[in-house]
Amino acid sequence: MNKLSASKILIFLLGIIFFITGKNMNSQTLPGKTQKCIVSLTYDDGIDIDLDNVVPALDSVGFKGTFYVPANSESLNKRMYEWKAVAKNGHELGNHTSFHPCNGKSKKRDWVSPDYDMDIYTMRRMVDEIKLANVMLKAIDGKTVRTFAYTCGDQEINGENVWDKIKDEFVAARGVNGEMPTIDQVKLNNIGSYMMANNSGEDMISLVKQAMKTNSLIVFLFHGVGGGHNINVSLEAHSKLLHFLKQNEKDIWVAPFIDVAEYVKTNR
Repeated sequence: MNKLSASKILIFLLGIIFFITGKNMNSQTLPGKTQKCIVSLTYDDGIDIDLDNVVPALDSVGFKGTFYVPANSESLNKRMYEWKAVAKNGHELGNHTSFHPCNGKSKKRDWVSPDYDMDIYTMRRMVDEIKLANVMLKAIDGKTVRTFAYTCGDQEINGENVWDKIKDEFVAARGVNGEMPTIDQVKLNNIGSYMMANNSGEDMISLVKQAMKTNSLIVFLFHGVGGGHNINVSLEAHSKLLHFLKQNEKDIWVAPFIDVAEYVKTNR
């Protein structure tokens, strides 16, 4: 009887240990926060759809996004005061160069203008155009601390890394490789992102759920939302993602890219 009782007690104690350990594993939170994961919503190219569709959608649920706006954006030129209002309202305006150059010929991108083909750029020209974009953005939002997004994800000029020449100008840079790093794994010079193209709301929510399980950072990269760009997601899909994030706000920290980068610098 004593042996049997001892065995039962041991099993009971092991069960408690397993329960407590398992519960802790499933409720891990980010360093210094109560949430389980980070989501950053970023939007490229500074197009009218950002003002017409995206900002109202974000504001309706109380989230702030990051908009990577090239200095030559037509929307920026025509609707400057609206973009100023967006920045004043707490959304981030990020640097996406002056003329959105990309590698053209070397990557067989026929749509890249020969004038803005990074294959023919010098590093000095690239850096000058990036710094010029910072001047433009500062005139709009008055800020001196900023993040950068590689155009088309391209990061080199004649074999040299662009970040090495501009790192003193920025807190971090966003790339285009899909990844979900934990805080200690984040590389501030090239934080990956998931580019959305015709993805459903369920597709995007599934990615967030994965980040929640692994206590990771996930950055979404959007272009068109409800039109405005050939890389597009529907308004419905975008809305489903936002409302899922809102419903799970206690477990998901949704923040502009610059806030995420500053947090990573402090807590990793």
